[in-house]
Amino acid sequence: MYGKMKEYLSNTIAEIKEAGLYKEERLIESAQQATISVKGKQVLNFCANNYLGLSNHPRLIEASKKMMDRRGYGVSSVRFICGTQDIHKELEAAISEYFQTEDTILYAACFDANAGVFEPLFTEEDAIISDSLNHASIIDGVRLCKAKRYRYANADMNDLERCLQEAQAQRFRVIVTDGVFSMDGNVAPMDQLCALAEKYDALVMVDESHSAGVVGPTGHGVSELFNTYGQVDIYTGTLGKAFGGALGGFTTGRKEIIELLRQRSRPYLFSNSLAPGIIGASLEAFAMLKESNVLHDKLVENVTYFRDKMIAAGFDIKPTHSAICAVMLYDAKLSQVYASRMLEEGIYVTGFYYPVVPKDQARIRVQLSAGHEREHLDKCIAAFIKIGKELNVIK
Repeated sequence: MYGKMKEYLSNTIAEIKEAGLYKEERLIESAQQATISVKGKQVLNFCANNYLGLSNHPRLIEASKKMMDRRGYGVSSVRFICGTQDIHKELEAAISEYFQTEDTILYAACFDANAGVFEPLFTEEDAIISDSLNHASIIDGVRLCKAKRYRYANADMNDLERCLQEAQAQRFRVIVTDGVFSMDGNVAPMDQLCALAEKYDALVMVDESHSAGVVGPTGHGVSELFNTYGQVDIYTGTLGKAFGGALGGFTTGRKEIIELLRQRSRPYLFSNSLAPGIIGASLEAFAMLKESNVLHDKLVENVTYFRDKMIAAGFDIKPTHSAICAVMLYDAKLSQVYASRMLEEGIYVTGFYYPVVPKDQARIRVQLSAGHEREHLDKCIAAFIKIGKELNVIK
């Protein structure tokens, strides 16, 4: 049987390569940080989610080692059998404090958190109203649920209101949005969204993966930015971006919601508990963010500098108030050629194209970090300008 399938798969892979859309995995031969080693060459990394520069921070590494000495390497069980350690509860409490919520549940990743949140809470009697640019994990989580689905145009509050009006026929309604949309870098208008939720009697859920640690006066996410504390019922997020860059996800919010998820959320019930080393480093990350806002301040400074310089150079940049800067190229092949040339100049970036982004919306997504220094930014900008002129992207 596999002979026929092998031929089909080989032909499909060949077509992807012929179209110039084959995704190569470049090997990093160093720790994740602003400067990394690729094929023995030191390059500047501008495509990691390492927003606060914590992925290789010595305090997190030391905290992880110490926690493994205290609680071991792995837990070898799911939470409700014999996989819950005291440190899991400590981290859940730290996350709840950070987001000003009542309770938190940990997952192996935010993909699992989003996959496990809808099915236990909503049935065919209910409605899920989802932003058109929500992350794939939200889309997959919604697919696992029998609730009626509505979809509104990205951050379009008029279209959201239309959906809410149509969804009045359902029992419960939940509006679901990314806090920061990962490909464009724009922030969901949470104040307007929450106002509509109040008007039409809907719950609100936000995925903070790309917004926590980034947006808001001290980086605490969209509720800090828009003062919507108490109006958001469910937050999901990751420990794999701003909060250290390893593994782990979470859902945090109303205590009754979290309690039911502990009873019925399948990714939680059937996945191993987070490893002690990850817990230790994550606790240290939240401790650091309580001590000082210096990392977030530096991130904001870097984002503003880079964005302003790129716009002044003539690049087409998606409007952004996050650490994501989408440099629009529109053509898929051009995005790949551009990224390859950037690597030759010592800048590690990635071109994104369909199906990761809509057709004819290819771009290079630049992600800024508190780990970048001003000379790093200047070198990246200079490379963008040089190659942009070579490829007739800018004049």
